[in-house]
Amino acid sequence: MTHDELSIDLKTEDGGGTLIFALRGSLDLATSPTVRAALGEATQKGSHELIVDLTQVDFLDSTGLGALIGAHRRTAERGGSLRLVVSDGPISRLLNITGLVRVFAVYRSLADARNDRDRVVGAL
Repeated sequence: MTHDELSIDLKTEDGGGTLIFALRGSLDLATSPTVRAALGEATQKGSHELIVDLTQVDFLDSTGLGALIGAHRRTAERGGSLRLVVSDGPISRLLNITGLVRVFAVYRSLADARNDRDRVVGAL
């Protein structure tokens, strides 16, 4: 997968109440519009519980962060939530440096995000 490629696997749980977006590749200027559109469409269709699994994302830039921040805002406005799954590494460091680890609901595993337990509140 080249630097400007991203794949999105979508899984529905809880009778359609929760959507899980598993991203793989780079979330950057070239790919963030696709993620923004997918998350926006999910929110517009009434899915207000979104989980974005970033454990297979190898690069995340400011446009990718912007797509996630926008989705976070839209879900919150509709009474929902956006949860991120992040492993140790560059993405977790970026969330710490920017302070976004305190804005987003961040978890170390998909199981923790599904059950809304063991939220990361500081340095990963």
